[in-house]
Amino acid sequence: MTQLAVSNISKSFGALRVIDKFDLELAVGERHAVIGPNGAGKTTLFNMISGWIPPDTGRIEVEGLDITGRSPQSVTQAGLARSFQKNTLFDGLTVAESLRLAVQAHSPVRFNFMQPARKFGGLQQRAHEIARQMELESVFHRDVKTLSYGQKRQLEVGLALACSPKILLLDEPAAGTSPAERATLVRLLTTLPDDVTLLLVEHDMDVVFGVCSRITVLNYGRVVASGTPDEVRRDPEVRAAYLGESAGHAGEAGKS
Repeated sequence: MTQLAVSNISKSFGALRVIDKFDLELAVGERHAVIGPNGAGKTTLFNMISGWIPPDTGRIEVEGLDITGRSPQSVTQAGLARSFQKNTLFDGLTVAESLRLAVQAHSPVRFNFMQPARKFGGLQQRAHEIARQMELESVFHRDVKTLSYGQKRQLEVGLALACSPKILLLDEPAAGTSPAERATLVRLLTTLPDDVTLLLVEHDMDVVFGVCSRITVLNYGRVVASGTPDEVRRDPEVRAAYLGESAGHAGEAGKS
């Protein structure tokens, strides 16, 4: 069953075509990475799929539902969640508070302000479950600002999981982490439930090859290769892009 279908989407900023006629289909439970040099259009692609910017052309569907151009909230309600390349955490909260609020934001009880506190026990239980899943139980009651950078990245993934998504988009989840922290993150991502579809943007190839069974390579907004890790490794266009023959696109400043 196709869970995410991206058909012929394009995006331009002025005269610059950032994404050009991009197609992608993900089956339920698939682990798929989008890679490419800086400026290839990867974050712009994520922003369109998750509703932060509309595509100029094309269509995006979640299980047949057209979400093209919908708001991020509407896209989340359709079953898609994402993390961001830079941390978007609140340092003044604890891990427990962060996860509980994230769970509450996607729960029907958030609208009932007259509910007694004991009625929110299920939210706290779900927060505990996510902390356990992301190996954050030992820091559950610590302030976010005291976490290591790797733990903050784990919390980012946990916040995305709080809405129980069908599709999880992770934008460079290993960025800035140490080798040991990356190894932990890879292990945690490989233990995600089989019914959660994962789309990953990541520069670290150890993470990509350790998590994903299929890879799509972008360069100048166009797909230059798509296949298994071995197929992508052998592709001459991919080698050319990463060796710099067609990298260093100056147009998409501030985007990756």
